[in-house]
Amino acid sequence: METAGLAPMADGALIRWTALGDTGRTPPVVLLHGGPGLPDYLGDVAPMVADLAPVYRYDQRGTGGSPWQGRHTLAGHVDDLAGLLDHWGAAEAVLIGHSYGTDLASRFCLAHPDRVAAMLLMCGPFVGDWRTGDRAERDRRMSAAEQERLRTLAELSDRTEEQEVELLTLSWFTDHADPERGREWAAQGALRRRPVNWAMNSELGAEGRADPLDAHLDAVRACLPARVELLGGVQDPRPLSALEALALRWRVPLRRIDGAGHEPWLERPGAVRERLRAFVHGTVGR
Repeated sequence: METAGLAPMADGALIRWTALGDTGRTPPVVLLHGGPGLPDYLGDVAPMVADLAPVYRYDQRGTGGSPWQGRHTLAGHVDDLAGLLDHWGAAEAVLIGHSYGTDLASRFCLAHPDRVAAMLLMCGPFVGDWRTGDRAERDRRMSAAEQERLRTLAELSDRTEEQEVELLTLSWFTDHADPERGREWAAQGALRRRPVNWAMNSELGAEGRADPLDAHLDAVRACLPARVELLGGVQDPRPLSALEALALRWRVPLRRIDGAGHEPWLERPGAVRERLRAFVHGTVGR
């Protein structure tokens, strides 16, 4: 059974959320989508574990069904997650973050370690000098003409609808292991994951560079819950070696999904489902 609602935050913002499964069971699973600046896109992931625990997901403020105007801060988004748990009556939750959502989950764990029952971080957080390898691999997967077209579109101060879709498709198709299917998934995402809140993306990106998670890794390690896993697609253009280094530093397991890129549930749904179910089952004990 799926339910949905709007959760009021302390400053009056309304956060749109959706739940799948029996919300009377605890602890719930909370899916944290990436971006930043995108609406939730983890609807295909929720059913993988919703029979084991209720699964909540939400549009982060300023995206999708959670419209909001104002300056975005990492601390503010951490506060939103705490406010949502309060609204749902959840003392703690199993956090499953994807991409930027892994950074949010890690920062939430640092601020509220008592509210994190377990944490699975999918395709992130990437720390250290991972961007050099990411850029090189994306360039390898794109033609020279595609690279030039992407630069041209990114430099436009005002894009048409068609140009925005083209920009996002070119930006995202290299995330996938299969280049042809990757173009299809990227084009679909460019239409569905809209509108992009570019101001949110810029503000949170700038704050993340000024105060990187890298500077807090030991502090996060000290407050991690008993169950933590990293999960990464082997063919993600972002280097898997960055996740391997983090797994060693935090002394947590890294589960590798071969034949998958940055959104492994699209390319290897069976493998991702198996891993997520094992993780959640091991946490909730059902």
